[in-house]
Amino acid sequence: MEKKNEKKKSQSKESLGLRFLYNTAVGRVILKPVASRAVSKIVGGFMDSRLSKPMIKSFVKKNNINLDDFHAEDFKCFNDCFTRKIKDGKRTVDMDPASLISPCDALLSAYTIDKDTRLNIKDSIYSMEDLLESSELAEKYNGGTCLVFRLCVTHYHRYIYIDNGTKEDNRFIKGKLHTVRPIAQEAMPIFKRNCREYTVMHTNGFGDVTQMEVGAMLVGKIKNHHGKGKTVRGEEKGMFLYGGSTIILFIEKDKVSLDPIYLENTQKEIETDVLMGQKLGKKAE
Repeated sequence: MEKKNEKKKSQSKESLGLRFLYNTAVGRVILKPVASRAVSKIVGGFMDSRLSKPMIKSFVKKNNINLDDFHAEDFKCFNDCFTRKIKDGKRTVDMDPASLISPCDALLSAYTIDKDTRLNIKDSIYSMEDLLESSELAEKYNGGTCLVFRLCVTHYHRYIYIDNGTKEDNRFIKGKLHTVRPIAQEAMPIFKRNCREYTVMHTNGFGDVTQMEVGAMLVGKIKNHHGKGKTVRGEEKGMFLYGGSTIILFIEKDKVSLDPIYLENTQKEIETDVLMGQKLGKKAE
């Protein structure tokens, strides 16, 4: 299933509250404290508390979430529902060592990188250096591939390792949290403002792959389970708590042969639905 990113249509669906915050002078004054990490932590604390439990029923109904696919016996708070664990057999992880797989359920866009690349991520333009805050790491992926996975609130918010190998320590980049919904993207660059965390993974099949998780406004935290150590294909790497979120993979040149449909769709401004563990391409020969 494919979903076209139609700016006018998506903007029409945004709440009046977001329009006020981003499109008016008064709103932008309010936005600064609203988008701070302190406020995000307060909201995150509420979502972790029993006080948030009454929100679950309406959230599930509004977003047509089928809880039969998940372990949903005893949600004690909203984040228990949001980070619900999927049942065995509901996702198939391609275990072929030659297959590049998706780390998550998401809407996927794909880009080829060169020295002058400015990545068009959610209607904003970024350089590799902007995202990674490292010219050396950005240079490593010159000629390679960038995969952007946009998670909506209805998506499964846990993610996995894409291959066996080892990983470095996680690097956290502090930022101010802003919504990843389309209305915010015209007002300011999202990834320069959002906190993010990335890991350089030395994979068996695809060279050095960097995976970055990006938090959105009101996400309490990006929760990665492991520090430096081994990676196992299909093992859970971490999860996002409440909010829309994004995962980015940076892959070196000549390491993967991506299914052409993803690049073709991105050129047409189409995001492609993918599932966690799904094959996206294969190891370059």
